[in-house]
Amino acid sequence: MAATSSEVNVARSDTASRWSEVALSGIYEISKILTNPARVEVTLSSVITLLSSFLDMRHGLIALLNDEGEPEVVVGSAWNEETSKLHFEHLPERAVGQIVVTKFPVVVRDMAVDQLFADWKAEELNAEDCSCSFIGVPIKDRDRVIGTITIEKHNRGTDPSVTLDEDLRFLTMVANLVGQTVRLQRMVARDRERLMAERHRLEKQLQVQAAPDRDHRVAGIVGESRAIRAVLDKVRVVARSHLPILLRGESGTGKELFAQAIHDLSPRKEAPCIKLNCAALPESVLESELFGHEKGAFTGAIAQRKGRFELADHGTLFLDEIGDISPAFQAKLLRVLQEGEFERVGGTRTLKVDVRLVAATNRNLEAAVVSGAFRADLYYRISVVPIALPPLRERREDIPPLAVEFLGHFNETHGTALSLSNDALKVLCACDFPGNVRELESCVRRTAAFAQGSSIVANDFACRNDSCLSSLLWKPEKQSNRTGYIPLPVAGGGPRSKVAVATPPGASGANRSESESSASGTERAEEVPGADASGQVERAQLVDAMERAGWVQAKAARLLGLTPRQMGYALRKHSIEIKRF
Repeated sequence: MAATSSEVNVARSDTASRWSEVALSGIYEISKILTNPARVEVTLSSVITLLSSFLDMRHGLIALLNDEGEPEVVVGSAWNEETSKLHFEHLPERAVGQIVVTKFPVVVRDMAVDQLFADWKAEELNAEDCSCSFIGVPIKDRDRVIGTITIEKHNRGTDPSVTLDEDLRFLTMVANLVGQTVRLQRMVARDRERLMAERHRLEKQLQVQAAPDRDHRVAGIVGESRAIRAVLDKVRVVARSHLPILLRGESGTGKELFAQAIHDLSPRKEAPCIKLNCAALPESVLESELFGHEKGAFTGAIAQRKGRFELADHGTLFLDEIGDISPAFQAKLLRVLQEGEFERVGGTRTLKVDVRLVAATNRNLEAAVVSGAFRADLYYRISVVPIALPPLRERREDIPPLAVEFLGHFNETHGTALSLSNDALKVLCACDFPGNVRELESCVRRTAAFAQGSSIVANDFACRNDSCLSSLLWKPEKQSNRTGYIPLPVAGGGPRSKVAVATPPGASGANRSESESSASGTERAEEVPGADASGQVERAQLVDAMERAGWVQAKAARLLGLTPRQMGYALRKHSIEIKRF
């Protein structure tokens, strides 16, 4: 006898009630697993194993995906992690992709006849004595799909009252619980990494405080190259004395920062460190700035004013671009350095000060002394301890940390969060940066201002768009116009009518002309008017080349187009003493 509609409804109600009890029990057991502290792989493996006991599964997989959509963690109901990952990769891409893209479940009632599985293991499905269904649900972190739960379920022997819709609802609840658990675990992992990084920073800060002589007192100087470490080691030694120091180096190498470091590492660190750029002021104003003035000393002097020497008493006075002061002012400065006393402009009272002088220049002072533009006695007074600062092209390994430091300042000032890609760092490291650290800072700031994305890439730089300022400012043909640069026309294909070049003893006759073999001694000078006067110019040019080469004889020889042997005889001819650092 056919069952009445009321009997069918009662049966369905009983089945639904029983299934609700089973689902509630399953959710309870799974929630206990998810709350236990364990690795995510272990937790998910326990979840899929428990699912297999509640559902008549043929296979089951839980997969977590990375940001690129690739499987990161895959666990299966009956396989190890490697086999599970392989099986997941063999699933139809359209089926998994539909779950990830649409963020909705996918239900296939019969895999053998569905188009999603048309080309997938057809022989294995046909070999089964019953059909199989497929259910896939997304694992979400808020609105983003971070994984999937997929099961293949036997249709044979299944209670017809238990539908796929009920299985789908059950798996959806499980996926929500898994998504929340994974999200919490990832938050904890990020917090742990942040705390570890903060701990590392604090440990490093404590190490710096425990060893102040090596790090934190050299503020503002970034670099770990051999060249910069050698300079810092020298600075730490000479800072303990009270001797005058002359910082030599190209423009933009950070002479002011090193002057501050010398003061901070010296016994005078509690006293002021006063700084003045000599090239920025005319001579009349420079005298007032350094020595001060009395009230009424000149028009506009409405009150007495202390000079930089007074302000720096018992401290350090840093004079930048000292090679630009006039000969008349050099004599006034020399007296202060020798006697430690001076008078204010318009005053008669002699003031005594105790000041440690740190001077800096990018000029060739030796050539200026030879030409008479700079007093020799002042040169020896300020250059008691010369320190040569390396250009940036000779410490390329410091370019990445410097670039990151400058970009950090830019981000802090402008409220951005830009970063440097590896390709961008390669572009920076390939540049010579004739303007040194100052040019690098300008390049980073300019590129950051025009960057389109969250990260600076190679194509963002001006040099990749034919608008590099460095190439316009430092063209090879303009080298002769650079400050302190004097071309030395010795050897190398050009006319040599005004320079005497030393010839080594014992040179073969094949290497000499007839006029050379008739010359006396081991040296020769071509007979031209003014040959004696040109000797001073040649000496100045040799000294200039040695200065630019950091007093490395072989490097200076390359700059002049000479062989090292010729360079050695030329230095001995002019009695130029090699400086040792």
